[in-house]
Amino acid sequence: MGCMAVLVCLSVLLCSLAPAAHALGFSCTSQPEATCQALVGYISPNTTTLRSIQSLFSIKHLRSLLAANNLSSTTPPTHPVQANETVIIPFTCRCSNGSGISYPGPVYTVQKDDFLYYIATVVFSYLVVHKDIQLVNHIENANVIGIGQKLWIPLPCSCDQVDGQRVVHYAHVVAEGSSVEEIARKFGTREQTLLDLNRLPSANDLIADKALDVPLNACTSEISNESLDASLLVRNGSYAFTANNCVRCSCDSANNWTLQCQPSEIAASSGLTCPSMRCSGADNLSIGDTTTASCSIAACSYAGYTSQNTILTNLDTKSTCPAPPPSSGGNGNKYAAKIDMGTLFSWNFLGTATSILLSMRRI
Repeated sequence: MGCMAVLVCLSVLLCSLAPAAHALGFSCTSQPEATCQALVGYISPNTTTLRSIQSLFSIKHLRSLLAANNLSSTTPPTHPVQANETVIIPFTCRCSNGSGISYPGPVYTVQKDDFLYYIATVVFSYLVVHKDIQLVNHIENANVIGIGQKLWIPLPCSCDQVDGQRVVHYAHVVAEGSSVEEIARKFGTREQTLLDLNRLPSANDLIADKALDVPLNACTSEISNESLDASLLVRNGSYAFTANNCVRCSCDSANNWTLQCQPSEIAASSGLTCPSMRCSGADNLSIGDTTTASCSIAACSYAGYTSQNTILTNLDTKSTCPAPPPSSGGNGNKYAAKIDMGTLFSWNFLGTATSILLSMRRI
């Protein structure tokens, strides 16, 4: 009880010291109301289950949580999560007024003895600051909230490109003792990129227990700009369901950062009726299939889906025939050739005879 009293006093102190102006979420300069998929790394403060985390972050379908963490789609909701284990949380990010935050949700119901600082630092493991919660929920006094009150938790995010590339923005809570160099190496990005994204003057300005905007490389595909999932990005080492769960697309950097899509196992197991996924102009080829002919390889890939419940496909054919040998004639011949003396003599003789005949006619 004494510890709780200390936390309450600390919350009051922090709220009184908070600046009047506050930057919400991560920087997001994308067009107003732009949305995208983003991620946060939630460090579980205690032993729990996937079902509890799904509920805490208002994730509609368990399969979305499984996909983000590259867990089998058959993983049960009772799957244990150990204390201090990081679970990747997928959500929709919305950009507005230069900032990006989760929308809609997650929504948290205030429990007995809760206060904003505790909710931000303990319940949501420093992914959000209490001032953000106060701001988006229009709470006048940060120390006055009621049991059962519904709070929108604004997770930080962004939809911006980084260095001209589309990326998945990931909120990483900085551990005490870590460095910008270490974080950049872990997530495959540059130190300067992290400094610029997070508006840090130098690596010495890194603060522990604060969410850091980290850009993650992701796989893309030849998805049509007219597709309802034209913005689909999947981070390396994970997968996602799309086209009304009829298609599963996975990302592995070993495949040249190209999405590998195929009919989803969810559709097959749940009896979901999906539209045709065959490629036009190819016999019996569906998305994810390849076939080899005498001198070519044909691959059927996913290209998106439409509101008319149509799945778009793309047939890519590549030649595997060996290149023809270089021509031996003309200026393209780079090799020394033996002179045919017989041919040379014949041409010389013909030229001499012609000259003699012309001379005789002049006489």
